[in-house]
Order: sequence, then structure tokens, then C-alpha cells
Amino acid sequence: MVLIMSNTTKSQRKALAAVEDAAAAAKFAKQAAKTLSAKRAKKLREFADAARDASDVSKKALRKRPAKVARRAAKAADRAVTATESALAREQRKAAEQARKKAAEKAKKAAAAKAAKKKREKDAAAAAVAAPAKRGKAPTPAAEFVDAILALEPEKPLEPEQPVALVEAVEPEQPVEPEKPAAAPARPRTRRPRTQPATALDTLTVAALRERARDGGHTGYSRLTKAQLVELLS
Repeated sequence: MVLIMSNTTKSQRKALAAVEDAAAAAKFAKQAAKTLSAKRAKKLREFADAARDASDVSKKALRKRPAKVARRAAKAADRAVTATESALAREQRKAAEQARKKAAEKAKKAAAAKAAKKKREKDAAAAAVAAPAKRGKAPTPAAEFVDAILALEPEKPLEPEQPVALVEAVEPEQPVEPEKPAAAPARPRTRRPRTQPATALDTLTVAALRERARDGGHTGYSRLTKAQLVELLS
């Protein structure tokens, strides 16, 4: 609060200047508190309120106790200014630290991306170098054809039927002939009559009909009904 007085003394003018400084410091602290976090802003507003109270003096106090008013106002103004500057400095350091961390994180991501790109390029180059080598090792169609012919060449001397003639010459003594019935397991399927009278098949159970269908070489009979089985075996 600025007090206008006439015929003031030197101490009164000094006190008046201190009061004006305290008022300015309170205003400065309140404006700075708006840019700070809640905790720091609350503490800074306390200094601003103290400076504002020190600047709010009456004409009587300024006239009778100018020295005391000056000391109180100057002290409150100094505390408010110091707290404001300290809070702003801390806020600036915090902002700078955050900016530094963001820049470091960005640089780290950029370096990781660059390293990944370099690795991909290296892998691609290695694959490009390895591909022709693999293709060179792989046999070409012509080479495969030549290899197939060469593989058949040793078998050409075996083509004459002389071993067959020898076998035919000793046929009466060949003990292998009696073993031909070994192929008999496939014959029982053909021994059963392919057609059965419908009346005889109707008397059989579904299980018996399925067994006959299996012996007859049919497929898909497991899902058929009795009538369908009878029709299939008829």
C-alpha cells in the first residue's frame, strides 16, 4: 500500500520505499506461484502474503514508527524475492533436467534404430552373398539328368534275361514255387459271392452285414443303415 504524505522525514521516506518494495515483491511472488507446482506454489504464496501484510501499513504507523515499518517491510520483501527466485530456479533446473532426459531418451532410441537398421543391412548383405553360393551348390536340371543317366549305366549289364533263363532251367528244382499260396490272404474276399439274395441278407444283423461289406472290399459302410447295407451287398 503506497502512502502519499507531505513534509515527510528521511526515515519516513525510507519506510515508504520499503513498503513499496514489499508490495512489489508480493505481486511478483504471486505471479510466479501460478507457474509452479501445487506444493511449491503454496509455500511461495505464504511469502507473498507476508510481504503484502508488511506493505499494508497506516499513515500513523508510518509517521510514528518509520524505522520499524521499514525494517519489517524490507525483511518481508527480501524473503519474498529470495523465495521467488529460488523457486523459479528450481523449476528451471527441473525443466532443464526433463528436457535433458527427453533428449537422451530420444538419442538412445535413434541410436537403437540406427543399430537395428545397420544389422538388417548386414544380414541382408550376408544373405545376398550366401544365396549365390547355395545356388551354385544346388544341382541344375541338366546335371540331375546326367546324374540319373550315370546312375542307370551300371545296371545296363543286368538287362539280359540270362538269369531268367537259368531260373527256368532249374524250375523243377526250385523250392520257391510252393510258397506262392502266401498271397492267399487277399483271396478270401473274392471267394464270397458278390451278390446275396435280398431275403437272406435281410435276416442278417447290421454287424454281420458290415462284416460282409468289409470282406467284399467296400468302403464307407460303417455309416450306412441296414437297408443301405442290404442294397450295397445285393
